[in-house]
Formats: sequence, structure tokens, C-alpha cells
Amino acid sequence: MNLFVKNISQLVTVSAHGKATKTGRDMRDLGIITDAGIVCQNGKIAWVGPMREWKGSVPDDVMELDAMGKVVLPGLVDSHTHMVFSGDRAHEFALRSEGATYQQIAEQGGGIMSTVRSVRLATKKALKKRAVRYLMEMMAYGTTTVEIKSGYGLEKDTEIRMLEVINELKNEEVMTVVPTFIGAHAVPPEYAGRRDAYVQLVMEEMIPYVGRKQLAAFCDVFCERGYFSVEEAEEILATGKQWHMKPKLHADELTASGGAELAAKMGAASADHLEHVSDRGIEALREVGVVATLLPGVSFFLNHGYAPARRLIEKGVAVALASDFNPGSCMSFSMPMMMTIACTQMGMTPEEALTASTLHGAAALDMSSIIGSIEVGKNADLIVADIPEYRYLAYRFGVNAVHTTIKNGTILEF
Repeated sequence: MNLFVKNISQLVTVSAHGKATKTGRDMRDLGIITDAGIVCQNGKIAWVGPMREWKGSVPDDVMELDAMGKVVLPGLVDSHTHMVFSGDRAHEFALRSEGATYQQIAEQGGGIMSTVRSVRLATKKALKKRAVRYLMEMMAYGTTTVEIKSGYGLEKDTEIRMLEVINELKNEEVMTVVPTFIGAHAVPPEYAGRRDAYVQLVMEEMIPYVGRKQLAAFCDVFCERGYFSVEEAEEILATGKQWHMKPKLHADELTASGGAELAAKMGAASADHLEHVSDRGIEALREVGVVATLLPGVSFFLNHGYAPARRLIEKGVAVALASDFNPGSCMSFSMPMMMTIACTQMGMTPEEALTASTLHGAAALDMSSIIGSIEVGKNADLIVADIPEYRYLAYRFGVNAVHTTIKNGTILEF
């Protein structure tokens, strides 16, 4: 499909000028063009600019979309989710409303283990059916690329079943889906007191199988006290690299555990969470260029401290935003809502939040050369928002402002 989006009142390109990320005050540079147009050919962006500079004619086989009075932005990139799951944890939400903490609920058999029990019982068909519904809803809210992790199996067969579902979504659905293996999400109860044996299972059986079958682009570890130590995480990520999976890390979520420093040491694509990242960890991320993926929805939903977004940005770290959509700690996939929370609770500007939700989300997936901004040669992933200007995407929260989602130059119907 070839497409001409014309008469765009405000086009927000988030132009990176050939770079993978923008840091410091450059995160506020959105490359805005008024009264603009975009030509999409064969799924790519072929031309971008002011309408007055458009000199071509529109062939008969090109669909035209008039965006007068609307804002066009890059498709949103959600670079951290756990959206293949079964069951729910609404009862835990109620317990937290009465004062129970996430850690207390986990210690009583809830938390991740609650979802693990449900996923182990679920069929592949049931997991996939639910995930397809979520993908459709996410695209209607402007997300055009999503990362999905395993991690609710914690034993080989269920981890593989989850990854097979994720890869079927990748191959069959219009959404760009990026699969991540996180067998080291927690130590399952059957390995209580034998964590070394579980680490060996992940490294010696799960990772080689995932690697041989090419089921995951990334290998992730929950590096935290009570989960996996820095030393264990390093071993697991090194094994993943041997099987051609790039490192990612759940880092410094509950304590300053050294996860950010390990992410830098391993050359990870991103270090995620970072609510308790140390100054040393921030400097390590900056030196190596690891993307800091912050998850404001988790802090909002669990009512705990937020990651130091301002400090990270001012130190020159590329900051991304993601939803962490999952049944326990963030039952929302709305990237505009994540932007709202980032602005109101983390001190980010609307411009920084938009860069973090597009270009830097793409960078966290090693994909910013093809998505994340509106530039010639990149994939034509766009959203048309029925808002007067771009700041409304975060400003008018709780509603869906997306009028049209365009994926690879094709207008999607929902």
C-alpha cells in the first residue's frame, strides 16, 4: 500500500538526524513541521516536508489521507511488557488498597508465582487468543512495536510454550513483536533452597534450546535481592550472548543492587526499572550508552518510588519509557498514560516523554535505525491524533486521542 498523508497541521518527526538516540536537552528537539505531508511507499517513508515543498503528483494507486486539524507522530514503541499471561491479580490490587505491599503479597505466594501457576495450566491457544486481543487494543492506542517477555513459566516446557506464542504473534500479526527470554524472572517454588540448580537449568537447558530455535532476540534477568544476584545474572546473560541473544536487565528496581553497572559491563541494550539506581550506575550507563528504560506505570500502580528520570537525563543517559504491561504491577498498556505519569510524577517534559516513547523505545530494542522517528527510509509507522497539538497526548489523560494508526504505510482498521 502506498499512502500520502497530507495537510498535517502538526507533524512531530522526533528526527534523530541519523543517530540512534538523543541525550540531554536534545531529547526536547522534536523536529516539528506545520502544514506538512508524508509520502509512504512500499511500507517506508519516501518523503517528509511542508506541503508547500511537495512538487510531485499523486498516482492513482496511492491512497490519500487528509490530516487537516490533526497531529501526526511516530508510532509508539513499548519496549518492556509481559503481556502473554493467564488469569489476573485483581485480588492483589484490592489487598494493596488495604495496605499490603507487593513484597508481602509475594511472600504469601502471590506476585509472579500467582501468574506462573495460572500460565502453567493454560493452553497455548488460550494464551495466544488473549494476547491477540491485547495487541489489537494496543495498536488502537498508538503502539506499533512491542517487546514481549516470557518468564511466567519458570520451567522449560512452559517457557518454550510462551515463546512459541510470542513468535506466532510476531509472524502472524501486523504489530512488530520482539520476543525476549526471561527464564530468570524468579526462582520457582520447586527449586526453593536449590537456586543454583535452577540457574544451571536456565543456562544449560533453556537458553540452548531457545538459541537453537531462534525464539528470542534478547535474554533478560531480574537482577535483585531475593531473585538473582549480580553474579548469577552475569553468568546467565553471558550464556545468552553465546546463543546470540542480546542482554537486557531488570535492574535496581527494589534496591541499588548493582544492576545498572552490570548492564553497562555486559553492553546491554537497556537497563529497565532503575527506581533505586546509584550515581555510579548512572555514570556506567552513560559511558557505555545503555538505554535506561523507565516504567512509570509500575510505580504508579504499586504506589512506590519513581526512577530518577531528571537525574538520568541531565547526566546524559538516553531515557526510554515503557508500560511493563502485566497482571500484577501494571495492568495498563497505554503509552500516552505512561507519558502523563512521567510528566506529572517524574519531572519529564512532554517533549522528553515523547522522545522516550518513540525513538528511545526503539533504541532499547536496537531498532532505532528503522523505527521510532519519521524520517525518509524508516518504516512508515505513524499515528494520527485528533488533538490540537502534540502536548495533548500526555496532557489530556484517560482518553484515547489516536484517530488512525498506520503500520508500514497501511491504515489499520479496528
